[in-house]
Amino acid sequence: MKIGIIGSGAWGTSLANVLLDNGNDVLIYSRNEAIKQEINEKKTNSKYFENVTLNNKIKATSSLKETLSFSDVLVFCVPTKSYREVLKSCLPFLNKKYHIVSTAKGFEKGSFKRMSEIIREEIPSSNRYQVVTLIGPSLADDVILKHLTLLSAVSLDEEEAKFVQKLFSNEYFRVYTQNDEIGSELGASLKNAIAIASGILEGLGMGDNARAALVTRGLQEIIRFGEHFNGQFKTFMGLTGIGDLIVTCNSIHSRNFSFGYQIGKHNDAKVVLENNQKTVEGIQTIKSVYLKAKEENIYMPIIEALYHVIFEYSSPKEEINSLMTRELKKE
Repeated sequence: MKIGIIGSGAWGTSLANVLLDNGNDVLIYSRNEAIKQEINEKKTNSKYFENVTLNNKIKATSSLKETLSFSDVLVFCVPTKSYREVLKSCLPFLNKKYHIVSTAKGFEKGSFKRMSEIIREEIPSSNRYQVVTLIGPSLADDVILKHLTLLSAVSLDEEEAKFVQKLFSNEYFRVYTQNDEIGSELGASLKNAIAIASGILEGLGMGDNARAALVTRGLQEIIRFGEHFNGQFKTFMGLTGIGDLIVTCNSIHSRNFSFGYQIGKHNDAKVVLENNQKTVEGIQTIKSVYLKAKEENIYMPIIEALYHVIFEYSSPKEEINSLMTRELKKE
């Protein structure tokens, strides 16, 4: 199968490696000329992976036209803030009906739309099969080293989900199918926000008890929010819910956890935001979910506290104290 990976970051590179290991022909589209050249000449991507040699059949291009002409499957591995822009850039070069795989976790700023919704808006139905979202507890650092990883291929079309399942699955990368698109995308997005909170607690030195409590109560907020928008409870108990939450809230390889950790160390978000150079999807998720929860009257105390810390620069310690001293209630 000929597969185009749109995006040459950590996740795009690691998924390209999986697909090449499975015997596919893969072309990575990169807007970064230096990364493109390094992939082609050295079979490495040192910006994201030190001392890792990629599959020797990997190749990259800076031509979106070449990528779309080459591919039967398109795997989008770009930040949520760039999704609509990248999709619009593809439109002039669509020349067939593509299998579409989305991998981003988050919401569009302003519209609160999920990535699968944006794809359906931008790519004509005549040029695509039903969208499949590939998400779950999966850090790129583990995948590139071929550590065991389980994900979900989520789609409204069961046959298309099975197609993607077979395309990616191997002895170290196992994919399940799922059809709860709303619950899966909401769970995988909100967990980034809770991971920032987990990092803050670790940076403050609050201990393991505190982080266990955060993950538990954070999951309750995810379920409360997700069910409000018709996500299924069982989804939040699966890979795109609690599974994704566990790994992102506990790994130094998680950008969201690491970002939160720095906030905790400084007890201040402003200085960290001023120096942050990485894409941290949880930042925009916090704002989007906070505003939507206010609009829909959904009780989200952890998200509200995070909003105060990230966007109003309140003290993390003071927000934690406010959470701990709220009116007592049943679990």
